[in-house]
Amino acid sequence: MAIGWNYAGFVLLVVFLLEAADFCNGGVTSSFVRTANISADMPLDSDVFQVPPGYNAPQQVHITQGDNEGNAVLVSWTTPDEPGSNTVLYWAENSKTKSHAEGIVITYKYFNYTSGFIHHCTIKNLKFDAKYYYEVGIGNTTRQFWFITPPRSGLDVPYTFGLIGDLGQTYDSNRTLTHYELSPIKGQTLLFVGDLSYADDYPFHDNVRWDTWGRFIERSAGYQPWIWTAGNHEIDFAPDIGETKTFKPYKNRYHVPFKASATKSTPQYKWLLLELPKVNRTETPWLIVLMHCPLYNSYIHHYMEGETMRVVYEAWFVEYKVDVVFAGHVHAYERSERISNIAYNIVNGNCTPIPNESAPVYITVGDGGNLEGLATGMTEPQPSYSAYREASFGHGILDIKNRTHAYFGWNRNEDTYAVEADSVWLRNRYWTSSEESNVASS
Repeated sequence: MAIGWNYAGFVLLVVFLLEAADFCNGGVTSSFVRTANISADMPLDSDVFQVPPGYNAPQQVHITQGDNEGNAVLVSWTTPDEPGSNTVLYWAENSKTKSHAEGIVITYKYFNYTSGFIHHCTIKNLKFDAKYYYEVGIGNTTRQFWFITPPRSGLDVPYTFGLIGDLGQTYDSNRTLTHYELSPIKGQTLLFVGDLSYADDYPFHDNVRWDTWGRFIERSAGYQPWIWTAGNHEIDFAPDIGETKTFKPYKNRYHVPFKASATKSTPQYKWLLLELPKVNRTETPWLIVLMHCPLYNSYIHHYMEGETMRVVYEAWFVEYKVDVVFAGHVHAYERSERISNIAYNIVNGNCTPIPNESAPVYITVGDGGNLEGLATGMTEPQPSYSAYREASFGHGILDIKNRTHAYFGWNRNEDTYAVEADSVWLRNRYWTSSEESNVASS
């Protein structure tokens, strides 16, 4: 399954890729070296996992965009003891009129674990670029949050996204989320490129770690939309314990508005082939793709894993002038030049990526801080498609300025503060002529 959204002035295509190249004179390999590459998960009694007080109090509250245009929000939460209320009460800032929306409640079982009561409720017909408050729960355990809807789509509408991937729930994960919250450039929506809780790294895929992760991210995800991409750690396929239904915890907990975006359960390549021609760059000038496994990766870990997907999708990304492709999976940071390898076939031998101004920039941000640690081994020499790489934890900020320019910065988690270690000005592929379409790095 794959999903597409119009979001402010931008189109996001989320491709669930679960599955590059080699030549010399590459870009920059950072000389920064972390003192520790592996971080332990925070204990269950950590303050970031604290259960809200009161009987059956709502927890794990998070929101995502609820429709294809941006004037609906999907609110999700869990009640631990009984179903409670399915209602979301909401109102616009400075308004005395309160409205309500009714949702659904579901549960699931995984091996010896039974979930709490998981609620999903879509708030519709919201105004663009407006602040709303919302409440979930009943009685003394009502909890209040707020969000701001995106602006209406337009050619020169500015908007800012955060980028996090492979987060987990370690001490480094906490630093990543804290640094994102304190970033001088504030993300309005977070794009998450897969691998959420890492509960599957525990014996029997301990789903209690899905609960702790939901409480951990609530401080951000309860107040701004997180747009989800599934990764390999969401598969949760464990036939040895009788669990043969893939993505069970993820699909029950993290709903997405696939019906609102007219998504059908078709092979994703068929979906993408039909979706890309629909993008109207005169209405939504920026075309952004999210996936989990990177198509280009110069680290030893997961090297060339995205190759089969690259063969299928890369030519389309070039043809339709995708501006940037974000991925995770590799637990490090890397940014590519604008290159493509679309001339290659199995007999012609043209297997070297070359500069291509119609191609996207590929950015890997699988450096959220999970318990598996960093990918530190790199292929040498650094290939020339690789503009910058660093084995550190961190997060990204994509700041769309107008139809032609966007600024991307990658922030390294350096102890008590975030350091912007890499940045690049992106020029829109559709709105910038080939004579001007160089990428200016800083």
